[in-house]
Amino acid sequence: METIAAIDLGSHSFHLIVARLEDGQPRVVDRMRERVRLAAGLDERKRLEPEAMDRAVACLERFGERLRPFNGTNVRVVGTNTLRRAKNSAKFLERASEALGHRIEIVSGVEEARLVYLGVAHTTEVPPGRRLVIDIGGGSTECILGEGFEMARGESLPIGCVRFAREFFPEGKISEKRFEACTIAAEREVAAIAADFREHSWKTAIGTSGTIRAVRDVLVAQGWSGDADHADGVPAAGLSKLVKHVVGAGHVEKLSLEGLSDERALVFPAGVAILQAVVRRLRIEHLEIGRGALREGLLFDLLGRKGHEDVRDRTVEQLQSRYRVDILQAQRVRDTSIDLLERVAKAWSIPRQFQRQYLGWAALLHEMGLSVSHSSFHHHGAYLATYGDLPGFTFEGQRLLAALIGGHRRKVRSETFEGLRIVTPREALLLCVILRIAVRLHRSRSAIALPAIDARADGSKLTLLIDAEWVKDNPLTRADLEAEARRLAQADIELTLAEA
Repeated sequence: METIAAIDLGSHSFHLIVARLEDGQPRVVDRMRERVRLAAGLDERKRLEPEAMDRAVACLERFGERLRPFNGTNVRVVGTNTLRRAKNSAKFLERASEALGHRIEIVSGVEEARLVYLGVAHTTEVPPGRRLVIDIGGGSTECILGEGFEMARGESLPIGCVRFAREFFPEGKISEKRFEACTIAAEREVAAIAADFREHSWKTAIGTSGTIRAVRDVLVAQGWSGDADHADGVPAAGLSKLVKHVVGAGHVEKLSLEGLSDERALVFPAGVAILQAVVRRLRIEHLEIGRGALREGLLFDLLGRKGHEDVRDRTVEQLQSRYRVDILQAQRVRDTSIDLLERVAKAWSIPRQFQRQYLGWAALLHEMGLSVSHSSFHHHGAYLATYGDLPGFTFEGQRLLAALIGGHRRKVRSETFEGLRIVTPREALLLCVILRIAVRLHRSRSAIALPAIDARADGSKLTLLIDAEWVKDNPLTRADLEAEARRLAQADIELTLAEA
């Protein structure tokens, strides 16, 4: 029976979840959680301190032992806010990936929000209709509106319990002034989205993850969770009682609250302040408690990819529509690109599944920059791929997509492919060469099918075998391919045309 796993490298804790697939659905068989407090190890220069890296790597070594039987396609590992912020995250990821034995992806704030929503939607029973989901983490807070399994609006705000604990409650000291300053700082961030969120309204508000669940546990233990119909949630009235108790404690060591663990106490005042800010600004009367969160969302997202229901395909389709891409032309280029890749992949040692996906997506989007301007439209397309919110894509995935789109025409620049992590610079260059040739072959934008084209690769040499009569009847294409050969020569790729 197939087993899949997901790891959430959160700013406060690292979570591992393992599930066995039964009738196409994941059944959780194992969980591991370790408090790493990665965000607390981020210094003033936004660099992870060595001690924080060591804590994280030691944790991942333990997780790695659990994941040894797994192949890469059955595991997803994502980093969130702190790894997005850390300027030396590349150094950490190198150590962390080696310790874990699996590739680590860093997701954007919007993608983090989508995964949180997916986890809640698949695991929490709530009435039909639009729902609001709140997730307060160590480095950020996600606010999401959605319905069914689809996120309609997702925001990741830079307010987290570990970050704010360091800033407003150093050494664990609590006062009314400190607590109010923390709340106001959080409210300033929530205020930017509050009006728009309230305008769209929701039927059910759901809170999930460590901070909100810890608040729920305390409210239940203290008898502040409301009537029997809402005993498992967080009512605004109960939260107000908790705020008074936290402020009155004076120090985290004096937080004598049944239901509050010692490890959570350090960041609890900041978490309560952030939750109060969210409840105030969004005018929430009661929060239900969600069963799932980011890690469960990762499982269901991975399950969708394995079942050929990849959200990235929908993202590409939406981008094509938004930027008015000539879909038939894009599909012609995509089909030719994939066909050429299949013919040279073995000779060039390119693993096809992962690379095929990105080559296909880049081909489908290679002209989206035309919606901005024809001049240097490849650069415009690369910019959109780099900085747009692309659900399903990680930062590194967007960088690869941007490199292929930005490199598909004009001069071949090796620096375009430097610094990529999910493929080597050489692999990215070769994928881009394939895309460039496919674009040239379809320069006429004709619906008439190309003749059979074979491709053979040997080291840095690439030979296209094309029907001689077709080449003779298409002088523009021949000229384009000859010009392309001269450009590729500058990147040490030898392109040759030969008769089939």
